Amino acid sequence: MESRNVRGQTMTWLGYAATTDDWRACARRRLPRFLFDYFDGGAGDEYTLAANVAVFAHVALHQRVLVDVAAVSTQATLGGQPCAMPLALAPVGLAGLAAPRGEALAARAAAAFGVPFTLSTVGICPLAEVNAAAGVPAWFQLYMLRDRGAVRALLDAAWAAGTRTLVFTVDLPRTGVRWRDVRHGLDARGARPALIKALQLAARPGWVWRVALGGKPLGFGNLAGQVPGARDPNAFKAWVDAQFDPTVTWRDIDWLRTQWRGRLLLKGILSVEDARQAVVVDADGIVVSNHGGRQLEGAPATLAVLPAIAAAVGNRLEVLVDGGVRSGTDVFRALALGAHGVLVGRPWVWALAAQGEAGVRQWLTHWQREFTLAMMLTGVTRVADIGRAQLEGAP
Repeated sequence: MESRNVRGQTMTWLGYAATTDDWRACARRRLPRFLFDYFDGGAGDEYTLAANVAVFAHVALHQRVLVDVAAVSTQATLGGQPCAMPLALAPVGLAGLAAPRGEALAARAAAAFGVPFTLSTVGICPLAEVNAAAGVPAWFQLYMLRDRGAVRALLDAAWAAGTRTLVFTVDLPRTGVRWRDVRHGLDARGARPALIKALQLAARPGWVWRVALGGKPLGFGNLAGQVPGARDPNAFKAWVDAQFDPTVTWRDIDWLRTQWRGRLLLKGILSVEDARQAVVVDADGIVVSNHGGRQLEGAPATLAVLPAIAAAVGNRLEVLVDGGVRSGTDVFRALALGAHGVLVGRPWVWALAAQGEAGVRQWLTHWQREFTLAMMLTGVTRVADIGRAQLEGAP
C-alpha cells in the first residue's frame, strides 16, 4: 500500500491513515527494511505473533440498544495514575530510531493525551530526556543484568528522573530466534551484513537525513554510563548478550524490591502459576505478555490465557495485557476478559515512524474513538463496568 505526505498529513494511497494497518504501511515505506522488520517481526515462523492478533477477532461483543449512553467516560487508573483511557505505551527497544528523538516525541504525545509512556532500557533517548520532554514521569522498563551494579545505577537514575513505576521484564533469559533479523545481518559482523544494511539505508535517504543525521546522538541513552562503546551497535550487542542473566529466579524479585521503592509490574507472565507467584513476591501488577511473539515461538496468544490469569489473582494485582492489540475495540475486548488495561507496542511505533509526535496523537485519538463507540454500543458508560456481560454468549 503506497503512502505519502500531503500538507503534513500522512496518507495511505489516496486516504488518510486511519487504522493500525494504515500506520504500518506508512512506517514500512519510511523506515529502512532492517529497522522495520526489527519492530515488526517475531520469533521463529511468527505463528505466535500472528495468533496474538487473530484471537481478538473471535471475541464477539454483546450489543445493547436503547440505553442512555450520553455521558460515556473512558477515564481509568493504571499504575496508580489517572489515564484518559486504560492504555499505556509499551516499552519498545530502539524506538528512538523510528523518528528523530523518537521516544521523547512519543512520550510527549502520550502525556498530552493523558496516558503513560514506558521507556525501554535499550531505548535511544535517556529517561531524563524523555521525562523532560513529556513534562510527566514515564514508566521505565528494566532487564535483570548480570552486573547488579549496572541495575542499581539504572534504578537510581530512574528514581532521580522522577519515575515511580518500574516494568520488570521477566521473559528474557536469552533473546528469541528472530529470523528476520538474521536475514538482515543484525546478528552478524563483517562486510556482507554491512553491505545489506548500507543498501537498505540508501533506499531510505529521507530516514537517513531526518533520523540518522537529524536525530543524533543515536547512542543507547540509558546505558551510556554502563556500556563501553555504547554508540557502537556491535559493541552494545556483545555487551547485552553477555549481560542477560539466565540464572534469575523469583528470589531476585525480592532483591529488586530492596532496590526499588516505587510500583513494580512484572511483564512476561503467561501462566496462572506465575501470576500467583507474582502475588507472593508482592508485585503491584503483572503484564500478561509473550513479548509480542518475539520470544517463545509456540507460546499461547496472550488474550487466550488472560481470563484464567485474571480470575486466579482477582483484585490482588493490577492485570495488564499486551500483544496483538490493534484497535480501540481490542482494548475493550481485553477489559471484558479481565484486564485492567493494555500495553501497546508496535502500533505507536508505526504511527511515530509515519508522522512523528502528531502521528502518535492521531493514533491515540482514533483508538479512543473506537473504544468509546464500543462502550456506547454495549451499553456501558464507565470503564469499571466493562466485563463479561459485554461479551456475546458469556454466562
